[in-house]
Amino acid sequence: MSDFSLMIHGGAGAVREPERFEGALRRIITRGAEVLASDGAALEAVTLCVQLLEDDPLFNAGFGSVLNAQGIAECDAAIMDGRTLSAGAVAGVGCIKNPILLARAIMEKSDHVFLIAPGAEEFARAQGVCCVPASYFQTQERLAQLARAKERSAAALDHDAEATKKLGTVGAVARDKKGNLAAATSTGGMTNKSFGRVGDSAVIGAGVFADNASCAVSCTGVGEHFLRMSPARTVAFLIEDLAMDTKKATDEAQRRLETKSKALAE
Repeated sequence: MSDFSLMIHGGAGAVREPERFEGALRRIITRGAEVLASDGAALEAVTLCVQLLEDDPLFNAGFGSVLNAQGIAECDAAIMDGRTLSAGAVAGVGCIKNPILLARAIMEKSDHVFLIAPGAEEFARAQGVCCVPASYFQTQERLAQLARAKERSAAALDHDAEATKKLGTVGAVARDKKGNLAAATSTGGMTNKSFGRVGDSAVIGAGVFADNASCAVSCTGVGEHFLRMSPARTVAFLIEDLAMDTKKATDEAQRRLETKSKALAE
């Protein structure tokens, strides 16, 4: 085992053109690993990795966020420090260049954990977090993807069956040289989603969780299922309270998620 650990993800689903993503993911995880190798904190590493993922249009977060039914981006993000259990989360923002930086600011510079929509954007301006016009997110690719979803009259994950490539919610988890854990997640949600819809990515315990006593988790998938089952917190519980190893805990949490989700669909 190395003296630090770092993992990142670019979302759920099949990858049709893996070669397009491998270079971006390797570049970003290398940047994060450099932070940890230089005695940087896990919190710094996950913040940097998710910020870089948000800046890459390949992924459904930040610049690459999908568009809702009204043709605008509504972004969600969250971050958690496993050392202190401090957390920050933001949802439904449409003018924040890097939602993960706003989530971090909420964690460190407010008395709250979760801010949404106009209130979150007002806080961002007060803290000097970079804001951008709505047009920043309206790339030709995302507009075309929205049009396809509207033709099918359905909301869809960003890697829908008609997409030419896989794109997705992003996340990072890390353990630094001091043994501290951190997790971060960011997303644009689902293409053609209802105005105001929030998934699991910004919800502590559902889409993201970190505790030095157990693990750091960043989830991706259909948020409605994750919101009902809180799999991130479930994994941590199984590790800390039932002494499961990481593999068994994640397998069990996934089994529970799939079983319950299937029952709801029947």
